[in-house]
This record gives sequence, structure tokens and C-alpha cells, in this order.
Amino acid sequence: MFLIDVLSREPVYMQIINQLERFILIGIMKPNDQIPSVRSLSQELSINPNTIQKAYSELDRRGIIRSVPGKGCFITEDALKILQSVKSSQLEDLSSLIKELKLAGVTKQAIIECIERSYDND
Repeated sequence: MFLIDVLSREPVYMQIINQLERFILIGIMKPNDQIPSVRSLSQELSINPNTIQKAYSELDRRGIIRSVPGKGCFITEDALKILQSVKSSQLEDLSSLIKELKLAGVTKQAIIECIERSYDND
């Protein structure tokens, strides 16, 4: 399920966080679904368990997963809403980027075409 790129500049724990968030956004993982245990994911990916625990702790802090002692970690009921809210707030970042592109001479049409390609590729 998880794919780790050891050559990536992105830390492994962030790759796990980003992939799990994507799984939730596209509907692969749903509220109350159990996620793999630290031990099993560590063995499957050949990664230090502390790295996976770091990712899980951050996901728990964000409200995306919850830990149930003796049972494991589960996707929260609000995970999708939380992620959608976070992604919507990134529109401000996009707006700033578009302003920078405009200053650099990138045309409005080129930006629109880029957006359309991004939507068409999913």
C-alpha cells in the first residue's frame, strides 16, 4: 500500500503522512478503518519503527488518526473534513504563487492551461 522513495529529499515519515492523507482524500481509507501497525509497516517497508511512530504521532496530532490502546490506530470520523479544510486553505498559497508567476511574465492562459492539465490527469 505504501511506497517509500529512499532517494527522495522528502523525509520518510512525511512520505507516510502524505500517502495516508492521499488515501483518505481519494477514498481508499475511510473513517474507522484500521491502519497498519507500526511493527507490521516497519517490517513491510524495512523502515525503523521510530520513523513510522513519528508519522503516526503527527497524524494523531493533526486529528487524522486516533490510537485505541490494545486495538491499534484508526482513521478518525473527521479526517476527511480536516484534510479538505487544510487543502482549501492552501488556495492562499496558490494565489501568492500565481502573483509571482504573473510578475515573472507567465501568461494567464499558460496558468489556466496548467490547471486544466492538472484536473484532466486525475
